[in-house]
Amino acid sequence: MSSKVWSMQQLTEMDCNFLQQESVYTPMHISPVIVYDQSHRAGGRVRFKEILTVFERNLHKSAIFRRKLAGGAMGLDTPYWVEDPNFSLEFHVRHLALPKPGDWRQFCILLSRLQARGLDMRRPLWEAYVIEGLSGVEGLPENSFAIMLKIHHAAIDGVSGAEILTAIHSLGDEIAPPQVDDPWQGEREPSTWQVWSRAYLHNLQRPLKFLETVGHLVPAVIRARRQGAAGDAAKRKPLAARTRFNARVSSTRVTDSLILDLEDIKSIRKAFDNAVTVNDIVVTIVGGALQRYLASKQEPPEDSLSCGAPISTRAERDSDATGNQVSLMVIDMATDIADPISRLQAVHANAEYSKAYSNTLGSSVMVELSEILIPQVLGWGFQAVMLAATRSHVPIPFHTIISNVPGPQFPLYLAGAQVHLMMGVGPLVHMMGLFHAVISGAGKITINFVSCREMLPDPQFYRECLEESFTELQNAVKAQMADAEKASTGKKRGTGRKGKAKPRSRSPATRAGRRPAPARSAAKRKQ
Repeated sequence: MSSKVWSMQQLTEMDCNFLQQESVYTPMHISPVIVYDQSHRAGGRVRFKEILTVFERNLHKSAIFRRKLAGGAMGLDTPYWVEDPNFSLEFHVRHLALPKPGDWRQFCILLSRLQARGLDMRRPLWEAYVIEGLSGVEGLPENSFAIMLKIHHAAIDGVSGAEILTAIHSLGDEIAPPQVDDPWQGEREPSTWQVWSRAYLHNLQRPLKFLETVGHLVPAVIRARRQGAAGDAAKRKPLAARTRFNARVSSTRVTDSLILDLEDIKSIRKAFDNAVTVNDIVVTIVGGALQRYLASKQEPPEDSLSCGAPISTRAERDSDATGNQVSLMVIDMATDIADPISRLQAVHANAEYSKAYSNTLGSSVMVELSEILIPQVLGWGFQAVMLAATRSHVPIPFHTIISNVPGPQFPLYLAGAQVHLMMGVGPLVHMMGLFHAVISGAGKITINFVSCREMLPDPQFYRECLEESFTELQNAVKAQMADAEKASTGKKRGTGRKGKAKPRSRSPATRAGRRPAPARSAAKRKQ
């Protein structure tokens, strides 16, 4: 294949930061997991060769598939994307099978091991694993299979990751996508002179960029602080306390998922007249689960825990841009409130405050700040912050990550097999050893979590904590709706007899309290 002239497409400083965090302990890839039902597929079974054909005919839909890294100027500038002239599809798409009986636990173990392995940084930064042998997995269709995609965080964020999923699927159940004219060609890597001359020019421009950014951010910070003073009721305070998950991570991984019907989450929203969001409900569920789990370890947090929630800035910057266009919002999970409805209301109030603060400050502030620093300096700064955070007296901004990405709610197909379930497995970094990836699609919503085995030796038990937290919230909402309906019926009857309605009593579900530590132990529940 002939090589074309280098097109000079460069990573942003934010993208480069994810490259600098890459290590044997912290592989920085995002991993969507899709389960397929092939029971109604023509022929009854999808062949691996047909899956290769699907990828091959869809490569043109995203530049991520065939480009690799080059350049970098030893950290004085960000690397470049070049079209890999030695691209080989069969290196990136691989075929695996679960050992018999192929149950859910074995499936999670396999996903954990694949997630723990870093990508080959000399090639395009993605891999796909076709996983068969899922017939024994309870809750999945008979004769189903899965695909786990691993895509480096330097190449995508959550929103662009969802777009990649759409790229390899079709709206109909045809076995093979139509052939297209794909004029793609590989590129020559940039010369040493090109890389260093560009780095020199870019760094000359950084002081001016620094002045522009500071001039923009200082007024925004002042406005945000004024707004924060007016919203002290929902305002978070710096947190010095940390959990078992806020330490340096190891190279091991464990994972599991809570799978829910999306309609169950929507019914909770409807009970509040859609005043709360799906993300509020998810944060409330995770908060309750974390409180349960830590209390079972005799490690109940003294104060409320908080989460970092990535938010997309793609609309305000460039909706067509690849790479990362994200900021981060911090939400108090109200884990010190026992009643699930009161906790949900507190989470919603704090999320609204955080959104307003982020909008006032500018949701792209993380991207703008990263652009004024030399990439290597930015990497050193991040490592210094992580090192400082290992000291117990240094406050940490949040305790876990909850990344919520809405997926497609219409039927999708791959080689004639219909998408049955979507999950996502996220990356870990030091001091943030618990990641929750939330993705909706195919009428379901999944809350996947990933951690280190040393931090979370019993992932099945933590999954039960998530399920119990959801059930507790769902039952509380049903009880409140029943009380409201009963009070409404009594009011109508009272009006008919007396001409005046009886006063409605306050439901106990509206009163907050402190959660007692459960006596349940998880010592025997290990993966």
